[in-house]
Amino acid sequence: MQNMLSTSIAFFVMLNPLAMFVILEPLRRNMERESFRSMLMRASCNSIVIFVMFYLAGDLIFTKVFQIEFEAFRIFGGIIIFSFAYFYIIKDSKTLIQPKTNISDLAIDVSVPFMVGAGTISFAILLAEIAPHVVSGIAAIVGIVAANHLIILGLGYIRVLLKSNEEFFDKYMDVGMRLNIFMIGAIGVDMVISGLKDVMH
Repeated sequence: MQNMLSTSIAFFVMLNPLAMFVILEPLRRNMERESFRSMLMRASCNSIVIFVMFYLAGDLIFTKVFQIEFEAFRIFGGIIIFSFAYFYIIKDSKTLIQPKTNISDLAIDVSVPFMVGAGTISFAILLAEIAPHVVSGIAAIVGIVAANHLIILGLGYIRVLLKSNEEFFDKYMDVGMRLNIFMIGAIGVDMVISGLKDVMH
């Protein structure tokens, strides 16, 4: 149970709602409130479907369909996550999502790769290995994505309420995002180390 809790927390950190808020903020400002809510809901639902798919059949997809070890994906995912964290911290690079008129297309751009990536897919598969029941693992995935969704919306509401202090709010969000990036980089390194350990054994 403790392993499931720690994996769920790492999964949530990897989703990175602070980073998602910063990335989505330009879209939120330029979209109707209902359109943004609809887009974010679709992106969250898309992510849940993909996560559950890998949760239920991830090991089968890797070992039977692609005939590769899951540890190889874990190591590769860890390298990608560490690289993202490194380049963000060193170069202060921010990925922007291009606005689109079609909400469905925009939701796909948000869900993949910003919500669904090598790291989050890895944690969805890891949950399948440690969850005591299939239903509990699916419930954990739904809860994690729902929490991410609500935090993004909540931060948006807070920013609107602090109209006179938007610049101050944005600076603290940037600081929080940078601290979160350090955590993500550490998780990426841990994924590589864990993958190498399992391969050696």
